[in-house]
Amino acid sequence: MTVTETPKKTEAAQPALSPFQSLARAMIKGFVRDKATLFFTFLFPLMFLVIFGLIFGNASTSKTTIGVVGDGPVIQSLGQSPALELKRLATADEAAQQVKDGDLPGFVAENGTGITLRFAASDQAKAGMIVGMVNGVVDQANIAATGQPPRFTLQTAQIEDSSLKPIQFLTPGILSWAVSIGAVFGAAMTLVNWRRKQVLRRLRLAPISPVTVLGSRVVVTLGVALAQAVIFVGIASLPVFGLKLSGQWWLAIPLLILGALAFFSIGMLVGAFCKTEEAANGAGNLVILPMAFLSGSFFPTDGLPGWLKAVSNIFPMKHLNTGMTDVMVRGKGFEALLVPGAVLIAFTVVIGFIASKVFKWEDS
Repeated sequence: MTVTETPKKTEAAQPALSPFQSLARAMIKGFVRDKATLFFTFLFPLMFLVIFGLIFGNASTSKTTIGVVGDGPVIQSLGQSPALELKRLATADEAAQQVKDGDLPGFVAENGTGITLRFAASDQAKAGMIVGMVNGVVDQANIAATGQPPRFTLQTAQIEDSSLKPIQFLTPGILSWAVSIGAVFGAAMTLVNWRRKQVLRRLRLAPISPVTVLGSRVVVTLGVALAQAVIFVGIASLPVFGLKLSGQWWLAIPLLILGALAFFSIGMLVGAFCKTEEAANGAGNLVILPMAFLSGSFFPTDGLPGWLKAVSNIFPMKHLNTGMTDVMVRGKGFEALLVPGAVLIAFTVVIGFIASKVFKWEDS
């Protein structure tokens, strides 16, 4: 009897990766393995979102506590205000002492027709708010005492949905800052590191076009930006924060891509000039941090001087913040993308052109 051997099955040959795929894969592996890069790209800006979200999460329901002495129609009206919480005290001297000690921003004493208001001038914002509210209540009480109907009436209403919370406006700004960190430092550090280790020199001698090298880095940058958006929006949407997206929130995605490209061009420019990772890190922070503060990522820019507002309008982060807030929070449509999108595209083209002119394959 003869035994015939069955031929062994050979494993199917794996298709060879293209130069573009190989470079993108190498960049992704390098990004994932670098713990410091992961921290500053995801966890560092995420900490700001969580901290600010917890601090300002109940800002819409917070009240200012003032002291009151005695009772009457003015104090009763103040007690009905949603912005004030009354702390009843026995005497005016006791209330004045608590104001001096900084425990209260002010107090109101009512005795018959006499109304006394004392406040601490150290907090101008609260002092102005208290004086304005007490004056308004006293004026209403005087009108009511005359028995005459008011000649003028005031109707007030909030423009935005009353359910909006501070997290609605914090998320787009801090997400823009996070995307800028990932794009600028990712491009700059890769360029500087590969030039220092002569990887760029080898790639230049290999049959790989510059478009392939650049395109692979762009794909990684866009992938990181989209991952940041998913993580940030997902965490901000948790019940503890309460982010609510508007009906056309998905319009933020093309803006996010254009913003990532704009910051990528900045990273290429930084990487073209810097010769070490330390220099690239310093230059990147020098560009990003002032831009974040002047673009409204951390606080509104309404109080900035006029010339600083004009300066902030040239920053891509300002337009990315504005555009994403419009579509994610204010419920605007495609028209909200036109100006921010045009500015981001123009910024990418100009800075990208400059970066291409000063780009170096190896240190001179």
